Amino acid sequence: MQAPVFPPAPEGPPAVGATLQSLRQAHKLSLDELSRRAGVSKSMLSQIERNQANPTVAVLWRLANALGVELTDILASSPAAADTPAITVVAEHATPVIRSPDGKCELRILGPIELAGRLEWYQLSIEPGGVLASEAHERGAREHLTVFTGSVRVQSAAAEKIVTGGETARYAVDVQHALANAGESVVTALLVVEYGQ
Repeated sequence: MQAPVFPPAPEGPPAVGATLQSLRQAHKLSLDELSRRAGVSKSMLSQIERNQANPTVAVLWRLANALGVELTDILASSPAAADTPAITVVAEHATPVIRSPDGKCELRILGPIELAGRLEWYQLSIEPGGVLASEAHERGAREHLTVFTGSVRVQSAAAEKIVTGGETARYAVDVQHALANAGESVVTALLVVEYGQ
C-alpha cells in the first residue's frame, strides 16, 4: 500500500478577530472582563482580535463559553445561510492547524467545531524526535490513534506501546499521556479524541 501524501500546511485558519470583537462589544465586555471570564490573557485576547494570533480550539471554546455563544458564532464571518447545503466542503486554507512549541508535531483539525469537546479528529504528523505530551483530559476521555506511516510510542499513564503503520491504538487520556515518534521517518496518523459522556 502506498503511503498517503499529505498536502503542505495551509497559510492559517480563517481570521476571527472582527467577529470576536463584535461579540465582546455586543455583550458590553471590556478586554479585561472577557479575559477574566475566559481564563485567556488580555494580551492574547488583544492579539486574537487584531488577527495577530491564531487561537486553538481550546481557547475558542473558553471564549465561546465566556460569551455564552456557540463556537460557530465566533467562527462565522458572515450570517449563516438559511438553508443548509446537502454537502459542505471545507477548503484547505480553512482547516485550522495546531503546532507544538518545538514545531515537530502538527495537528490539522478535521472535525467540525461544533463537536469540539465531544468528538474531535485530527490529521497528525510527528517529525523524528517529536513528542506530543498532554495533561489529563476529562474523566472517561479516550483517544483512537491509527498510524499510517512510521511508528509511534504511545504512553497512557504508566502503560506504553509501540504502534506501527496500519495499526490502531485505543487508550485512556483522562491521565497524563504522550505520543512520540519512535523511528527516523515522519509519522502520519489519524487521531480521534472521544470525550466521556
